[in-house]
Amino acid sequence: MHSAVLLIEFGAIILALGLLGRLAGRLQFSPIPLYLLAGLAFGTGGLLPLGTSEEFVAIGAEIGVILLLLMLGLEYTASDLVSNLKTQYPAGIVDCALNALPGAAAALLMGWGPVAAVVLAGVTWISSSGVIAKVLGDLGRLGNRETPVILSILVLEDLAMAVYLPIITALLAGVGWAAGGLTLAIALGAAGAVLFVAVRYGRIISRFVSSDDPEKLLLVVLGLTILVAGIAQQLQVSAAVGAFLVGIALSGEAAEGAHSLLAPLRDLFAAMFFVFFGLHTDPASIPPVLLPALALAVVTACTKVATGYWAARRAGISVKGRWRAGGALVARGEFSIVIAGLAVTAGIEPRLGPLATAYVLILVVVGPLTARYAEPAAALAGRLSRRRDTSRDTGQDAGRDTGGSEVPEPLETVPATATDPTGPESTDPAGP
Repeated sequence: MHSAVLLIEFGAIILALGLLGRLAGRLQFSPIPLYLLAGLAFGTGGLLPLGTSEEFVAIGAEIGVILLLLMLGLEYTASDLVSNLKTQYPAGIVDCALNALPGAAAALLMGWGPVAAVVLAGVTWISSSGVIAKVLGDLGRLGNRETPVILSILVLEDLAMAVYLPIITALLAGVGWAAGGLTLAIALGAAGAVLFVAVRYGRIISRFVSSDDPEKLLLVVLGLTILVAGIAQQLQVSAAVGAFLVGIALSGEAAEGAHSLLAPLRDLFAAMFFVFFGLHTDPASIPPVLLPALALAVVTACTKVATGYWAARRAGISVKGRWRAGGALVARGEFSIVIAGLAVTAGIEPRLGPLATAYVLILVVVGPLTARYAEPAAALAGRLSRRRDTSRDTGQDAGRDTGGSEVPEPLETVPATATDPTGPESTDPAGP
């Protein structure tokens, strides 16, 4: 009887997620907010609380986090990461300063304490690589000149997680400075060792893992990833970081084959992760934190736009490309939920989970909209501003000449496109 109920509940969850994903595809936005809402509906205080399958969903959620980070690591090579660190680190520093500080300040203003401040700083800092990559593909911008700048910032954020997550784990566990420093040293040592091995011996590792048989490749990559993630967690390092480093170590045919084989599994278990986070959030706890979440979303959306604009300007991208870069970085998603999930499990602040859920729901919906409309909105605002300036100047000139005998020369009308700082190159989607 127990197994029958488990199968019924789990099957209903999977079916509901599939239907929600199809609905999101028709509406052309990320399915993450719908998955979170499904978790809220099935969780404590929801419309149809689950009981039997919750433990199974928890295991699936943990695998989902591991696969999310593995697939993210497969997108980059070790040489790409080293190159990004050398050339784009100033953008990473600006990104951290502009987007982590608002979260920390909000937690302190609400009286949540320093540990919650560090956690909320991470929630507001990290953009959603998965959502942003999907949006760039949907908008046809993968070949744009600003896209490498966007990806560089995302890579730097992912690398920063290798340092940030061990710190959070130590703080939430309440260990002392010595144990926390040891955990961080282990994490940095492991990350450095894996990057060194990946740069020097990445081809050998990929050749060892690679196989013409999809079944063998899938089993070896998945088994290696879960094994390394488990060892990392045993060493008090995040399992997600261990999975990310495994993805970085693989390259070439092995990475391409693993990516195509693991993508469906990632989508399945990642959906389970978002549902699991919603299961542990009481819907009744969201309204009290909705206004702080909305205010924090507005502030950090603006700071992300400023981050992308500054980074693209530093790279010599045109004005329109700068706005596109800034708008694309707004979405938050999987990492924010991962960080908040760690805090919820530790029980440091009961309102942190609901606030993070509301915050991600807002920005995961707004993010694709800012990616699409930030540049046209900025261009429209610029044209309106120039028209107001022209009208003001015309009125001032008319006022000065009303009492004189000289007839003023007619003002030359300048086309709006001639004064557009973005220039005629705006017709090129990539933009110089």
